[in-house]
Amino acid sequence: MARKKLQVWLPLIFSVVMIIGMMIGYQLRAKTTGGNSFLQNTISSPLQEVISLIKNKYVDNVNMDSLEEPAITGVLERLDPHSVFIPAQDLQALNEDLQGNFQGIGIEFQMIRDTVNVMNVIPDGPSFKAGIQIGDKIVSVNDTVNLTGKDVSTTVIRRELRGEYGSVVTVGVLRDKELKKIKITRGIIPLYSLDAAYMLDSATGYIKLNKFAETTYREFMQAMEKLQAQHMQQLVLDLRENGGGIMQQAIDIADEFLNENKLIVYTKGEHSPRADYRCSKDGVFEKGKLVVLVDETSASASEIVAGALQDWDRATIVGRRTFGKGLVQQQFNLSDRSAVRLTVARYYTPLGRNIQKPYDKGREQYQEELMNRYHDGELVVGDTSKPKGQAYKTPSGHLVYGGGGIMPDIFVAYDTTSQPRKVIELFTRGTLRNFIYNYYIEHRAQLEQFKSPGELMKKYTVGEDEWKLLQNFAIRDSLDIKSFDASAKTFVMQQMQNLLARQIWRSEGYYEFANTTDPMIKKALEVLKQEPSPELSK
Repeated sequence: MARKKLQVWLPLIFSVVMIIGMMIGYQLRAKTTGGNSFLQNTISSPLQEVISLIKNKYVDNVNMDSLEEPAITGVLERLDPHSVFIPAQDLQALNEDLQGNFQGIGIEFQMIRDTVNVMNVIPDGPSFKAGIQIGDKIVSVNDTVNLTGKDVSTTVIRRELRGEYGSVVTVGVLRDKELKKIKITRGIIPLYSLDAAYMLDSATGYIKLNKFAETTYREFMQAMEKLQAQHMQQLVLDLRENGGGIMQQAIDIADEFLNENKLIVYTKGEHSPRADYRCSKDGVFEKGKLVVLVDETSASASEIVAGALQDWDRATIVGRRTFGKGLVQQQFNLSDRSAVRLTVARYYTPLGRNIQKPYDKGREQYQEELMNRYHDGELVVGDTSKPKGQAYKTPSGHLVYGGGGIMPDIFVAYDTTSQPRKVIELFTRGTLRNFIYNYYIEHRAQLEQFKSPGELMKKYTVGEDEWKLLQNFAIRDSLDIKSFDASAKTFVMQQMQNLLARQIWRSEGYYEFANTTDPMIKKALEVLKQEPSPELSK
């Protein structure tokens, strides 16, 4: 069943890792003259000549886009797995994720029974100011676009609700069976890199980063300031499921943990001379105990941070071997507003490690490598997680390895708790998420009395009454959960608590709850308790 769980999430994990989060070195606003100077070449290649012949001589009219895109993709597939073509219609969304914001109305929504339900409203955002509430159902836009029915996709909804900053959209909202027309002035909506920052105990701070976007360093520094005001003495930096992003953001964050002029990372390629990136300022946390959490989906910029801190004996790396992406991409914009992100260099940790895993057997096997780790037992048995590549020695004499990702100093196994298929379906069908949303709407007055996740944790527990409500709710999705054994029931009830905290306080609330039962957090706290304060290598 654990294999099924991994198979459910693997396509999403890999797409995030490979396309969005792993584009280190990506210049979001590359200057046209520098980034596109290659377009000045006037010598035609055979490929260009064939395309021109088809366009001008072929017997039938041909949509050239239908030929050019596969041709470009075919060429790039002969290179490495991270050199990719991005069609014009997809480029904006990918750029927005690394930019750290988009223009829209500021809500989280979900299609429930063919209707757009407002799951959350961004505090002080456009919808919040206009009076949109959690629980509202958006049924129309500008009196002309209907947003209900099975044929309405999330792509259509986003297209209608997003728009240029300062533009006005009128939405039809169903609230308590009454239809309201509400005007919303669109604004800049943040896409946060930081999921949570709070104190695990009186001395230990916790920061969870989901990517490295343009705003990540600023968010990180604000979190550090908050935690240090609460007398933080040691830190757990959580980079699990962080696919990477902008290299400079990773460098800036690593700089806050390292002293003097230490090398953080360097890059070089066939057409890119070596470039060194070193510490350039006094860090805000150069001496406190530090644990970095990683897993098989920590990639690229995440691996830069983990690798630099490991090479300098600055942090203990806890978790599982990271993804293994040591390639740097640069974006080149094309004339039709599409783009190519082309690998232009490799990056190396301070000791000279390149942690890129092999890709010589093709993209398909490259994509399957994470699943192979599970089949081979690596994710569940630490002894099978063998060192990869050449050995290097840190200043303290600790051996680290290049090739195939960052090996953790302390291994924590993948959760192989076997759960019935119907448990997995509670998540994949959205049944549990939708139940928690409805439960919150119906019990809002009671739940809003709790002012923090900690208070909710102390005073509220999901019990038998909530379990019976979930049973009845699940029947609507043709799921009978009455037969769940004690283990499955305990697991689901814990997730109900976690998701309820997320519904109220978004990601911060979720992690405050989920971390109380997280094996990797438990191991990190054990490490911090046992290890002496670090002495920085000179």
